[in-house]
Amino acid sequence: MSEQKKLENSKKITKICLVTVTVLFLTVMLVVPLVSVLASALKEGFSFYIKAITTEYVLSAFKVTLIATVIAVVVNTFFGIWAAWLLTRFSFKGKQILATIIDIPFSISPVIVGLAYLMTFGRLGWMYPAIRAFNEFFETNVRITFAIPGVVLATIFVTFPFVSREIIPVLNAQGKDEEEAAALMGASGFTIFRKITLPQMKWGLVYGIILCTARALGEFGAVNALSKARGETFTLPLEIDALYMSGTDTSITAAFAVSSLLVVIALVILFARNIVERKFKKKSQGSQRR
Repeated sequence: MSEQKKLENSKKITKICLVTVTVLFLTVMLVVPLVSVLASALKEGFSFYIKAITTEYVLSAFKVTLIATVIAVVVNTFFGIWAAWLLTRFSFKGKQILATIIDIPFSISPVIVGLAYLMTFGRLGWMYPAIRAFNEFFETNVRITFAIPGVVLATIFVTFPFVSREIIPVLNAQGKDEEEAAALMGASGFTIFRKITLPQMKWGLVYGIILCTARALGEFGAVNALSKARGETFTLPLEIDALYMSGTDTSITAAFAVSSLLVVIALVILFARNIVERKFKKKSQGSQRR
């Protein structure tokens, strides 16, 4: 057998081994648990499943989750666009510090984030006197901790970097040539951004929004520290935890039923992400050929 053939056989065996190990790992770690969730959700039958996911507590949790996710995605999308534009197109003192600060949510535990907001806006927090004075002056009952604003703030914090960190590499790869040429021709800064920069970042922006949405839907740690009222400020992950910790057979099955909602949403988001990723790769390959 020639050396060439031995090398080809070795590569083939290596490929088979790697594929087998990867498939087995993904099956055991991802596919089987997710299938188990869906099977457990339907354990008591379809009528029980529908009843479990349409209770008052679950509908309230879904509403809070939707509110927090939408606000977090909108806020972080606008911030991500401006931060990415600033960091890739302008030079200024403290640029590296700003880039590092944006990445803080990646390195801090969500539980610590929740506690930090609790110590800022809670009864022992340094902002509480200002909140109390505001409520007394306007005769309102504005609350941050243990209320929806706290849930929203925690969700925004943990999803903070996702949009900007997807746009920055795209803008760096595109360079500044087109924008500089447009500026030399007299185009205004906003016109350059709208007609050149924004189209360049389009697929990175969509990809970042998808990742931000997925992270916001599944947030537990930070929200758990700031949300204690079931049926009012609980999100879906917290409602699932409450159902499971109840300990009865029906509540555990209901927990799996509610979990299946997040599984389905996650699969939809994954499908959307793959479509966006494929289109982005096609666009990148097309631009490279030109």
